[in-house]
Amino acid sequence: MMRTATVAMCAAPLLAVVLTGCSDSSNDTSGDGYGSTSSSASPSKPATLDTKSAGKLGTIVVDEKGRTLYLFLADKKNKSNCAGDCAKAWPPLLSKGNAKAGKGVDKKLLDLTKRSDGEEQVTYNGHPLYYYAGDTKPGQTNGQGLDQFGAEWYALNAKGKQAGN
Repeated sequence: MMRTATVAMCAAPLLAVVLTGCSDSSNDTSGDGYGSTSSSASPSKPATLDTKSAGKLGTIVVDEKGRTLYLFLADKKNKSNCAGDCAKAWPPLLSKGNAKAGKGVDKKLLDLTKRSDGEEQVTYNGHPLYYYAGDTKPGQTNGQGLDQFGAEWYALNAKGKQAGN
C-alpha cells in the first residue's frame, strides 16, 4: 500500500509537467504554418506559390518562404475535409485575394476555395493546400506519405499531382 501511494505521489507532478508541456499556450496567429495552431488567423496579403527541388520528391510546390505545401487525399476537388484538430496539425494555406504564381507554378492551376469557417484557402489543380506542423523549417517534407485524419498527405509537384510517384 505504501509503495502505491509513493508511486502516485511521484506520478502526479510528472503528469502535470507532461500535460503542461503538451498544452497549447501559443498565441502565434501568423498563419505561417510554423508555431501557429490557429487555422483561423486571417492572412494580410495574397499567398504566393513557388517551386523548389526536394531530393527524391523532385520539384515540389512551396510557399514564398520555401515551406512545403501538401494535398490531402480525403479532400474533394476544391473542397477541404480538414478542420478542427486536423487543421491544427495541417494548417491550411490561406490567402487574402487571389494567390500569386511564382517560379515554376502554373497560374491556371491556382484558385481559392471557401472553408467552413469562411476563410479562403488556396487550391492548386483542385487540391486545397496545407502546411504540416511537423515541418519546422523551410525545405522539410516530414508530412510526405503520412496517413492522418483518415487519408494520406503528399507534397505536390508543379503539375499539381502528388509528388514522389
